[in-house]
This record gives sequence, C-alpha cells and structure tokens, in this order.
Amino acid sequence: MAEGAGGAGPTGADERRLRKVARVVLLDPQDRILLLHGFEPDDPSSTWWFTPGGGLEGEESREQAALRELAEETGITDVRLGPLLWRRICSFPFAGRRWDQDEWYYLCRTQQTTARAGGGLTELERRSVAGLRWWTADELATATEPVYPTRLAELLRTLLVEGPPGAPVILETERV
Repeated sequence: MAEGAGGAGPTGADERRLRKVARVVLLDPQDRILLLHGFEPDDPSSTWWFTPGGGLEGEESREQAALRELAEETGITDVRLGPLLWRRICSFPFAGRRWDQDEWYYLCRTQQTTARAGGGLTELERRSVAGLRWWTADELATATEPVYPTRLAELLRTLLVEGPPGAPVILETERV
C-alpha cells in the first residue's frame, strides 16, 4: 500500500496498536530496486516513492503478506524471498488520517522485470499510486522526490556491497 494504510501506534504517551506491515526490497538481475510512485489522493502534487508492501491480513505471516502484496501491487510472482533486512516504526499522514506502522523489509530477487501497478490494488491504492519503476542505486541517490524509508539509497548501497545483514537492522523511527 502507498507508504501507508491502517492501524495506529505509540505517539508519546499514546499506546494505540501499530499496524503490522511487510515490505519488499525487490531486486532484478541488474540489482535495480522496484519502487511504486505514490501521491496523496486529495493532493496529487504531493508525491513520493516507496517499496511494495502492506498490512497483514488475517493470520498470515509477514513473509506471506510480503509475497501477496508484491503480487497484488506489481503483478510479479516469480520471486525468491530472502531474509529480513530491516525493521522500522513509522507514522505519517495519508488520506485524511495518521498511519502508525511496524514495517519489516524483506529482500526479494526476481528475473521478472515486467511489472504493472493496478492489477490487485485496493480502491485507496488505485487513488494514490501513479505507477512504478526500477531504480539503480545511483538513480535512487539523486531522486528529487521523497523516498521511503528515508535512507533507502544508503541502505541499498550497503546491501549491494556487503550483502544481507546477519540480523535485521533496526532503522530509526520516522514520523512525517
């Protein structure tokens, strides 16, 4: 889902529940990463880039949610799910409400580079996703629009040079 949907979470003394989210760092054979282009439904001039993913449904695991969301948002199903790379807590306004999320980022590899936004998108996603594209690490480092998570260009470079971390890296909490 576009950099957000669902739930609530701790903001100061507030102890609302965080929405459980699985996200995918999808790399193609050239080590490009696939990102979706999102925008605020009521303000299409407010745009950003983000990794595929979204909230868990029912009793599914984070891994199951990552693969389901990837298929729904991009049409890509020929993937190899890798390890959990990063975790972050984030909070942001989107579609008239605040979204508080506990996001887990999984590495995924694919040979399938033809992707399409739209096929399995929810109604809110259809109103807030403009498309998608593959990015090189260099292109990502020079992006002029916001990219989430904020340090994605640096994180991707580290991943490509050092490989997946031995244990998930806890990213700083982001509140937009």
